[in-house]
Amino acid sequence: MAETSDYRGNDGVLHCGICHEAKEAFYPAGMEWLGKKKHPRMCACYREECEQEEKRVRHKEHELFVERLRANCFSASHMYRWCFRNDNGRNPKMKIAKEYVDAWEENEKGNRGLLFWGGVGTGKSFMAGCIANELLEIEVSVRMTNFAEILNELNRSDTDRNAYIQKLCKFRLLIIDDLGMERGTDYGMEQVYNVIDARYRSGKPLIVTTNLSLQEMKNETNMARKRIYDRILTMCIPVQIQGTNMRQEEQREKFRGFSKSIGLFQKQDS
Repeated sequence: MAETSDYRGNDGVLHCGICHEAKEAFYPAGMEWLGKKKHPRMCACYREECEQEEKRVRHKEHELFVERLRANCFSASHMYRWCFRNDNGRNPKMKIAKEYVDAWEENEKGNRGLLFWGGVGTGKSFMAGCIANELLEIEVSVRMTNFAEILNELNRSDTDRNAYIQKLCKFRLLIIDDLGMERGTDYGMEQVYNVIDARYRSGKPLIVTTNLSLQEMKNETNMARKRIYDRILTMCIPVQIQGTNMRQEEQREKFRGFSKSIGLFQKQDS
């Protein structure tokens, strides 16, 4: 059984009773400090303890930093759960989202974004949220918002519009959810374009989700909207998201579970 108490070895210095490394060392020959010929040193046990404590501190600092990034990224806490580990595996295009994250440094350097387009409830926002949460974990600043929220912010009397738009451009990745849901006033369209154009000029990537089809965007005849869509298609690679409406399926599953729990689907005795 290993000795657990410290001991003084034949070399005259104190040794650790666990790892048996010296916990003291002599000063060079002829040297002393405050009348002492020996000074403390860290044994293997103490070095390991210090390393583990340093790791714990770094991990805690990382968690706090990511928590702040996440609070700045999302407008609702349920979006925190939009991550790859919570994916149900039914969307084959999720592979593209993972590949985008894996190649983030190249995508950021090349200012390459994505345009997720397709029907309602097919998981476009969830995919974008998965990308956001994964990048947040490696301390990449992301903002996920929509133009309804942006326009509300720009319409506030105390908002410096230029400063607000520049703030959006400071995030390393900007995600605009549900493009096309914002009101179509001339003022609104102009502000939408200003945000997209500022992001384009910043040289930073953009991800957009929309229920509009790619053909609708390419064949748009309204000049205000056409300017917006053309700029987005310059910045973002279109990815069509197909499939059933997952929101409706989730609602049906919840209804089935509730119905079974109260016996609605149980056969009644005749």
